[in-house]
Amino acid sequence: MDVFLIVLAVFALIILFSSFFTVKQQTAVVIERFGKFTSIRNSGLQLKIPIIDRVAGRVNLRIQQLDVLIETKTKDNVFIKMKVSVQFKVIQDKVYEAFYKLEYPHDQITAYVFDVVRAEVPKLILDDVFVRKDDIAIAVKRELNEAMTTYGYDIINTLVTDIDPDIQVKNAMNRINAADREKTAAEFESEAQRIRIVAKAKAEAESKKLQGQGIADQRREIARGLVESVEVLNSVGINSQEASALIVVTQHYDTLQAIGADTNSNLILLPNSPQAGSDMLNNMVASFSASNQIGETMKNQPKRVKAKNDHTSADFNPSDTSNPTDEV
Repeated sequence: MDVFLIVLAVFALIILFSSFFTVKQQTAVVIERFGKFTSIRNSGLQLKIPIIDRVAGRVNLRIQQLDVLIETKTKDNVFIKMKVSVQFKVIQDKVYEAFYKLEYPHDQITAYVFDVVRAEVPKLILDDVFVRKDDIAIAVKRELNEAMTTYGYDIINTLVTDIDPDIQVKNAMNRINAADREKTAAEFESEAQRIRIVAKAKAEAESKKLQGQGIADQRREIARGLVESVEVLNSVGINSQEASALIVVTQHYDTLQAIGADTNSNLILLPNSPQAGSDMLNNMVASFSASNQIGETMKNQPKRVKAKNDHTSADFNPSDTSNPTDEV
């Protein structure tokens, strides 16, 4: 008798404890009685009728993520692999629909994602797929929301997290990008070279200009000095021709001295014999005298009267500015 009471007490305790159960936060529990839906229990300590009621299932109310890998073709016949991440959750007021109407929600969502992506991507070329991936994600979300709301699921967001073309296509795109960058670099380098050449040319032009001004100023000062030297020599009784010849000879010897002062010079000044200075002086004096005589002769030459239409070279006198007469 005592054993029977003990067994009965143990059985009663088991029945009592099986009447209570707990539900975690963000979870819903579906209760069935004899296989028929009875109620939905939320988080906390709950009570059910032992043996009669049972926990049919637990529904997760937290946001879940499903990653869908899809292989599809673009408009320009490039096969790519895309990864679409779908974030969804069960609507708390529609736990019944989510539990009873849809047996495999992940498979259903995956099918809709495949359908939308393979309808949208073939409309775009490869470059546009990368640029308009957000448009593809929005289209997937719109389609999923229209279909899954009926089954108690809310689509929070959809993200195109990866676009992976074939390896050969990626290599070709990298080569195109590298070639384009090399072209741009070459253009910038050419422009920089052009700027350097123009700047150098401007600098050289400015240098030549300043150099020319310097040479002109130098020659002007040399000429002024020569005039002063001639005036000084004239003041002591040396005429202009002799003074000029003396200055030229002096410059000749100054040049010889400057050449000899540089040990690494390979210049040769001709003539450079000892009598060169004397010969140069005599030649210059004779030249000046001859030029003076020619000038005086031309000034004293009488003007000739040329007949009309007589243009012979023998009658031509450069200093004759008279008009020809009609008669001889």
